[in-house]
Amino acid sequence: MEVDYLFQIGDNIVYPMHGAGIIKAIEEKEISGKKQQYYVIKMSIGNMQVMIPTGKILSSNIRPVTDIIALKNIIHIFQHGESDSLLSWKQRYKVNTDKIKTGKLQECAEVVRDLMQMKKEKTLNTSEKKMLDNAHEFLISELGFIKGITENQIKSFC
Repeated sequence: MEVDYLFQIGDNIVYPMHGAGIIKAIEEKEISGKKQQYYVIKMSIGNMQVMIPTGKILSSNIRPVTDIIALKNIIHIFQHGESDSLLSWKQRYKVNTDKIKTGKLQECAEVVRDLMQMKKEKTLNTSEKKMLDNAHEFLISELGFIKGITENQIKSFC
């Protein structure tokens, strides 16, 4: 019996809050007495491997890596977008966390853009420094997987 999977071995994907990776295998495992099919994903950040049940892939917000056409729009937003600096740091932290959790490149780029702009104006608190570092790492991890991207385009996000 052949099963139709949403992703195939070798696909480049983005896992929200973890960054980009590649599907290395689809394996059947028995965990707690229950057999399931799992995607085995090698993440580019931290040399980590994760396993996600194939039935939960949609609810995990895993998506394919963005293509070069969509990236051009994201670069424009990154370079020319405006941030809402009127929020308190707690409100801003929640908004930014929610954006990163979506796993969307555009949302992550907005977080990096906004926090980098704030960093130029004042010192970020420890939580926002860590968030900026993580969001930047997620962003760069995906950019490295996009076919056709240039080194200069990647550097525009630094």
